[in-house]
Formats: sequence, C-alpha cells, structure tokens
Amino acid sequence: MTLTETNAEPDTRPPSRPGVFARVAGFAHRRRWIALILWVAVMGGVWTAASLTGDDYRNDFALPGTESQQAADLLTEHGAARAGDTVQIVLHREGGLRDPGAQQRVRTMLGEVAGLPKVGQVRSPYDGAGALSKDGTIGFATVVLEVPSEEMPKADAQRIFDTAQKAEGDGLRAELGGDAARLLGEGGTGAAEGAGLLAALVILVLMFGTVIAAGLPIIIALFAVGSTVGMIILASHVFTIAEWTPPTMTLVGLGVGIDYALLVFARYRAELVRGASPEQATMSAMDAAGRSVFFAGCTVILALLGLVALGLGSLQGMALSVALTVLVTMLAALTLLPALLGVFGRRFARQFVRRDERRRAKGKPPEGTVWRRLAAAVQRRPLVALLTAAVLLGALVLPALSMRLGFSDAGSDAPDTTSRQAYDLLSKGFGPGFNGPLLVVANTPNPAATQTLNATPGVQSATDPVPTPDGRAATILVFPTSAPQDEATSDLVGTLRDDVLPGLSAKTGARYLVGGATAAAEDYSAKVAERLPLFMAIVVGLSLLLLMAVFRSILIPLKAAVLNLLSIGAALGAMTLVFQDGWFGVESGPVEAYLPVMVFAIVFGLSMDYEIFLISRIQEEWIRSRDPSHAVREGLAHTGSVITAAAAIMIVIFGAFMLSPQRLLQQTGFGMAVAIFVDAVVIRCLIVPAAMELMGRRAWWLPAPLARLLPKLELERH
Repeated sequence: MTLTETNAEPDTRPPSRPGVFARVAGFAHRRRWIALILWVAVMGGVWTAASLTGDDYRNDFALPGTESQQAADLLTEHGAARAGDTVQIVLHREGGLRDPGAQQRVRTMLGEVAGLPKVGQVRSPYDGAGALSKDGTIGFATVVLEVPSEEMPKADAQRIFDTAQKAEGDGLRAELGGDAARLLGEGGTGAAEGAGLLAALVILVLMFGTVIAAGLPIIIALFAVGSTVGMIILASHVFTIAEWTPPTMTLVGLGVGIDYALLVFARYRAELVRGASPEQATMSAMDAAGRSVFFAGCTVILALLGLVALGLGSLQGMALSVALTVLVTMLAALTLLPALLGVFGRRFARQFVRRDERRRAKGKPPEGTVWRRLAAAVQRRPLVALLTAAVLLGALVLPALSMRLGFSDAGSDAPDTTSRQAYDLLSKGFGPGFNGPLLVVANTPNPAATQTLNATPGVQSATDPVPTPDGRAATILVFPTSAPQDEATSDLVGTLRDDVLPGLSAKTGARYLVGGATAAAEDYSAKVAERLPLFMAIVVGLSLLLLMAVFRSILIPLKAAVLNLLSIGAALGAMTLVFQDGWFGVESGPVEAYLPVMVFAIVFGLSMDYEIFLISRIQEEWIRSRDPSHAVREGLAHTGSVITAAAAIMIVIFGAFMLSPQRLLQQTGFGMAVAIFVDAVVIRCLIVPAAMELMGRRAWWLPAPLARLLPKLELERH
C-alpha cells in the first residue's frame, strides 16, 4: 500500500494564519509531555472510579403504546408482575424417564438444585401433568429464579448446570434451557478484539514500514476506547445502558480511532517528505486532515444521535455511548496524536525521508500513479462504470427487501451449547412452539377462551386460564405449531390480535391482549418500522446541511446521501442472505430487530467519513486548478491508498467480531464490514469518480440565496 503525495513539489502557497486545529496541534506538540500526562491521568482516573463503583448495565425492554407492553402493565396492575424468571432442566433418556432408577437420580439432583443460590423453587417433572413427553423419554423440571434472567450471575447459572449434570449416567442426559442458560454459551470479545488489532497492525506496518509508526494509530484507538468504556461504566448508574453496549462501543471505537489517526498520520508523513520540520508537519497535517477528521466525526455523531428520535430505551443508551466514543476518539486524534508525533517526530523524519529517497533511486513511479490511472480509466467511460457498479450494488440490496426482524433465541445458538441442546430436546418432545409460547392476558377469567384458542389454526395447544393473585385477571399460554422465529408464528400473532380475540371479546365482554417475548419481538419490529422514516429524515437531513456548508455544493451532498444509502442497503442485503437465509453454514434466524437502524446510523456516519476525506482533497485540487477532471484524478491519487488502507483496517476489525460467540456482535461486525468494503472499493473508487466526471463544474454549484444562509465551514486553509 502507498501513501499520499510523497513526491509533491514544495508548497508555494502564501502563508496564512494557522487555523484552530493547527494551533491546538502546535501546543500539544510543544507541550507533549503535559498532553501525554493529562491523557494518562484521565484514563487512570476514570478507570479507578469505574473499578470502585462497578457497572450497572440495564436492559430497557419497555415498548410504550404496544399491545405487549399493555399486557405486561395489566399483569403488574393485578399483582402478577414478574419477580423472577425460570430455567428448565431438560432431561432425556431413551429408556424412559419413568424408570424408578432414573426417577431417583432426578429427584436427588433436583433436591441439590433447590439449595443453590438464586433458586427460589424447583418443580419436578413428576409432580404435575405436561412436563413429560407422550413417549416419556423427554421431560423438564422448572427452576424458578429469585431474579430476572438478565440479572442472573453467570456463575450461579453454571452451578445449576453443573448440578444438573451430576444426574447423568445410565442413559440419562441433562441440559439447561432458558434465557439464563444462554449466558453459559456467551464468551468475551477479547479474542475478536485481539485478532482485529493484530490484523490492523500488520496492515499499518506494511504501509509505514516501521512498527513504531504503525503502533501510533492503535495507541490512539486504545486510549480513546479505554477512557470511554470507563466513562460508560460510571454513566450506567445514571442512564439506562444495555449490557451489550460496551462491545458495540469497542467495535466502533477501535475502527474509527485507527481510521482517524491513520488519516492524520498519512498527511503528516507527506509533509515530512516535502521537507517540513516535525512541528511544521504536525501543524500542516492538522490544518488539513485534522479538519477532515473533525467534520467526519461530527457526521458520525449526528447520525448516532438520530437514534434518540426512535424513543427506544436501550437503543438510546447505545447511541449516546457510541457517540461519546466517537467524540473522545476525535479529541484523541486531534490532541494526543500531535503529542506522540512530538515524541517520535525526528525519528520519523529520518525514516520516512530515507525510505522516499530509496524509492526514488530505484526509479519507481510516483506514488498515487495507480489511483491516477484508475480515475482516468473511469473518466473515459463514466456512464459505463456508474451503471455497472449500480447493477452490482442493486443485486446486493434486493435481499434486504425480504429481511425479517426479530430477536434470536436459543434456536440460533451454537449447536454444542447446552441452551441449544435443551431447545432441540423440548422441540422434539413437546413441539417447536413450546420454546416460545404466546401469553394471552385477559382482564376477566373465562374458560371459553381456551376452547376458542385451541380451535385456531396454527395453535398446538392452549392452557386453561391461570388467575392472577387478586383473581381479577388471568393468563393463558398459547403454544404455536411453529418455532418462535418462524414467520408462521409472526402471522399467528397478527391472526390472534386482528381476528380471533376481537371476536372473543365481543362474545365474552372481556379484554384480551397478546404478550410475551415472541409478541414483544413483533411489536419492537413494528415500532422500529414506524419510526424509521423520521429517523432517516433526521440523519440524512442534518448530514446534507453539514456537507452543503462544508463543500458549498448541492449535488455533492445529494450524491453522498444516495451512495451511503446504497452501501447500507448492500450491507443489510448481505446480512439477510447470511444470517436469515443461512448462507455459508450460519444458523438461520431473523435479523436482530434493532440492528438495521443501528447499522444505518453507524455506517451512514462512517461512509460520510470517506466522502469527506476524498471530496475535500478533490475540492482542494479544484480550487487550485479549476479543472474538474484533473481535480478528480489528483484527489483520488492522493487519497485512494489511504482510504483503502483505512477501510481495510476497519474491515478486519469489524470482521474479527464474527469470531464472537454472540450472534448480535456477529451480525453487527459482518454488516459493517460489508458496508465499509462496498463504500471504500466500489463507491469511492468507481462511482464517485464517475459521478464527479459526469457532473463536471456543476458539482460545485450552490444557489446564491442558499450560500448566504449556510455558514461557511472550511476543511482546508488556502
């Protein structure tokens, strides 16, 4: 890989007063040890406080205005609010579970489980009807927890599992099912993060030729992410922040942190090769690339804050947390990086200049030649390049139209996990719908409801009404004939709500609501779809205004918005093929309900990063030459290698999260890796040069009235 403009002529532009980014960089460069000590003190102080307080992550599943939330509120009103959840000890024996020896082993084991921490009650499969399959080979014991599943410590869930497995032998097998059991299959993200950072380091070493230079962007990312994670641990005591937020923050923070530092460092290297002193190179790099980093970071933050408009609790906490991560990362690139450049500047100057001299001595073509030729080839046939790329992306976008949203359950867990083994056994013994029953809540107990529900197509069975503690309401469990993640189960929820229960209400006078986890997933998906237009309008609208102010153009921001939507659509289409349709051997299931909007916000912001980096350089060349074709060629020549390297780093970091055992992180990492690949390779290297060539001088047109209204935000000082 190559870097930018290392063979450029000396800068003959008249000197101008340094901008605010150059002045900040100059101060950090001169007072480098003070800046480094301050960053170390901030990180150390934040983590000391975080270690003392611990985290208080909480998931907010409230869905105001939805039927599933109304059902939950009705149960709370009548004294049936959930005090604790359950796990199932699922038992299997080919010779039957009614054998006296097997019964003795099971009863002894359940007695031990009853004495474990966080266990409130244990119901034996032999104490009531319905807990043994018809052939008697599969059964389950219900363990009532003293806490909700999401608050169950992993160590306590492991104790239940270990105790259950003591009963194994003589053909008896025991597995643990339920949400708390899924904790046992989850691992940390350390392996994914380590693999991503190692791959990023290799790319940076190939790019800069020295480990120290390659390590600086990674140091910036680690400082930024480390500080922000500590801040979020403290903030979790005040705000609702979901437990899956830190891995998502890490995923984005590492990619963005290395990206921003790389783009500044690339410009710094070019200035050193020009002959600038280390301090001058630092200030010049910040006056140019630093401005790009600032506005690029602002677009990511604006896109993430658009998620707040969705009004969904845990998603809002995630959006604010990741926005804070990007903000701290941006500050680190603008202040910590100049300090580190001050420490290693003289060494870099010698290394980079010698390397450039050796390259020239070998008669190698000027750096950027390949990208200049690529731009020229696209410019010769811009319409062909544009249509070809559009067809390819369109084919990838199409599968997204059939995307089905939901929440993965144990049926999507790895086949070797105990939660998946329990899920499969229960499906085999009691039917696929047993793992995800619908909860029908009635404000008046009425046995006629069970008869009607049992007669409904798609219902395997419905239990008799179970009164609430005050006796004024009741719950009915409805077991579908299909699995929780199947589309048929989603259709059944709609059938019950729209057709069956309204008719039943008319006959009995009672009010019926469909709730439970499966129905809540449907409601969540519907709520996201309902608020998506507002969210997109906010994100796209604010980004358009920012880019209009930065580039003084209408067509360039519109082009950027359309192309960003294309890259996001391609990512969602790829996620549908892999995770929903099960390509490449991945367990099939719905795409997590909140992922499309989360990926939209993050990828839209990151795509704008590359747009700003590329177009700002094209704008610089346009102002110098007033030749639109030349500006496009030179802009791509000077930024193509850096954008590609930055994208490669982000792709390997995002892609490494597919090594995580958590399906959410797998889907997030894969979707964003695909989006970045499409954006950096197909869009920035093919579609943008073609579109800019077709627009020509019109690309920089801005109506005078709008020009007067918009503030003038300069990326470069000319």
